[in-house]
Amino acid sequence: MERTLIPEPLLVVILGPTGSGKTALSLELADRFGGEIISCDSVAVYREFEVGTAKPTREEKARVPHHLIDVAAPGEAFTAGEYSRRARDAAREISTRGKLPIVVGGTGLYLRAFLEGLFPGPTRSEDVRERLRGRAAQRGPGYLHRVLTRMDARAAVAIHENDEPKVIRAIEVCLAARRPMTEMWQEGREPLKGFRVLRVGLDPERQALYEQLNRRAELMFERGLLDESKSLAEKYCPELQNCERITVFRSLGYRQCLMHLRGEMSLEEAVRLTKQGHRNYAKRQMTWFRREPDVKWVQGLGGDTEVQRLVAEVVGRALEPDLED
Repeated sequence: MERTLIPEPLLVVILGPTGSGKTALSLELADRFGGEIISCDSVAVYREFEVGTAKPTREEKARVPHHLIDVAAPGEAFTAGEYSRRARDAAREISTRGKLPIVVGGTGLYLRAFLEGLFPGPTRSEDVRERLRGRAAQRGPGYLHRVLTRMDARAAVAIHENDEPKVIRAIEVCLAARRPMTEMWQEGREPLKGFRVLRVGLDPERQALYEQLNRRAELMFERGLLDESKSLAEKYCPELQNCERITVFRSLGYRQCLMHLRGEMSLEEAVRLTKQGHRNYAKRQMTWFRREPDVKWVQGLGGDTEVQRLVAEVVGRALEPDLED
């Protein structure tokens, strides 16, 4: 008697650098295959921050259900472990309803935690953290990230230099374990189970991507990024002091707006540095994602109809796996 094995449900991951059109591609796939989108973005998890986060619009969220957006308060610590737990729950719930879970975003650490699990790192040390914060205050922006680069270059690629809590945690782990944190990432992990994972990566031509990023940064300022930054800063850090203790204020665009509001740079310089920051971030993302296994890379931007057609063919084939006897 022949026995037919039912394949595990499919989970699609759309990865790529910021500005590469992941949202447009994911919406097209969700429409075509009955999917729901799980955001994988460490900034989009925070409520109230809208203009500078490139979150999906109200119309896009009405078009396709989205998960893991606006789930944390601005002052709340939202770790990769918390993301992994919630995203896995969302993926299972979506799949249970017969829908296709589509994970979309550019936060490499969140994606790795979701797919591969987290290693059991050393316990936190407030003494070490206070010393590192003191060094950062003395030596200025970028100092701790340079230290991390010397201790664990791979971790430095994955963690943005403005994300001080993650940089401090990585240094703390390296110091406690006396070896790079990335060497321990494979130890004691619990990878995602119960899904066939299809990774699709967007690899746009660099100049086209940079033009897109520059224009997107300009649009953020045109749509009120400075006003939003000022309003939120007045709410959460009066007199514009110590705003950077709130993680989301350290993200691209908001950080530059705060520096302008404090009189540390002109508005023109804030726009220029935001553009430059997005370009640099895209480079680091691609370096990280190139290490992801089994990625089906597609050249072009996710909003291009030909790219959408090619990826839809890949997803369509994956949804019809060969049945085994």
